[in-house]
Amino acid sequence: MTQNYNRVYNFSAGPAVLPEEVLKQAADEMMNYNNSGMSVMEMSHRSKTYDDIIKTAEKDLRELMNIPDNYKVLFLQGGAHLQFSMVPINLLKNGVANYIVTGQWAKKAYVEAQKYGKINKVATSEDKTFSYIPDCSDLPIDENADYVYICENNTIYGTKFHTLPNTKGKILVSDMSSCFLSEPVDVTKYGLIFAGVQKNVGPAGVQIVIIREDLLREDLPSWCPTMLNYKIHADNGSLYNTPPAYGIYICGLVFKWLKKLGGLEKMKEINEKKAKILYDFLDSSKLFKGTVEKSSRSLMNVPFITGDEETDKEFIKEAAQNGLLQLKGHRTVGGMRASIYNAMPIEGVQKLVQFMKDFEAKKG
Repeated sequence: MTQNYNRVYNFSAGPAVLPEEVLKQAADEMMNYNNSGMSVMEMSHRSKTYDDIIKTAEKDLRELMNIPDNYKVLFLQGGAHLQFSMVPINLLKNGVANYIVTGQWAKKAYVEAQKYGKINKVATSEDKTFSYIPDCSDLPIDENADYVYICENNTIYGTKFHTLPNTKGKILVSDMSSCFLSEPVDVTKYGLIFAGVQKNVGPAGVQIVIIREDLLREDLPSWCPTMLNYKIHADNGSLYNTPPAYGIYICGLVFKWLKKLGGLEKMKEINEKKAKILYDFLDSSKLFKGTVEKSSRSLMNVPFITGDEETDKEFIKEAAQNGLLQLKGHRTVGGMRASIYNAMPIEGVQKLVQFMKDFEAKKG
């Protein structure tokens, strides 16, 4: 039976909006993928058909990001949270790392890493509720630091590193979960990139790790669980155990969608247009205001407030009634947050801004 429905504009920070084209293709292939007579959900990850899916996904991602041959691409489980442990377990040789804490997830990663070595916080924006990115041009980097860690885009607070920190020759590790594939990236500037895919790339349950080959180690501590060893996954092509197979398939469809669109240069152009519409309105509004310093603004996550909690609640409720969903801000910030990831159409941002204008006029 066919159901009639209206697609809402979903501003959720994650799991988040996916391209309709991708969802429709997945629906068409749900019962019978590529004449296999079965769904990808039912397929053995050891089958030739699935092997083609995961290898094509990796190939397309490499092309999109121009990933050099000396970097491995891993499709893993455990969410970005698991990387808060995997990174120090795998990369700490001297037992020292430097963390730049610009939000909730960087803070959690910093706390988690302390279980495994001497972890020094070399910069933070906690003094102003993480509303800016600190100057990282001359940090007190430890001489024997194994790596410098950042969360490149802060989902909760709506900030983004527009200039990478000066690591003084140390390996840069970046959590890119909420800006992954939103714009071109020079992979060679990083030792390791990781991203939970549920914001810009696919359904929750997959994380992507891009790691330079020389950082894969045979000599990890004997207590390191096998599943937390990057080299094990790299040596087995992300198939050491049963991977999140269906999620990887959806990621692969999103990679194809991005390539068809024109790649990451084109995606950045579209994202900048969307963000400008919203930021321009916030800068001119008498009722709404952004919470982030202009130089640190994210293209992906836009937090804003009215300054009155009850007015914020009223706005969120009425927005939902108008098909603009998931605009409630994170509990640590309050107010509202519009996550305008790759798959959010420009029409969604335009409709949001028009609703904000109407709401402001009504409030007079």
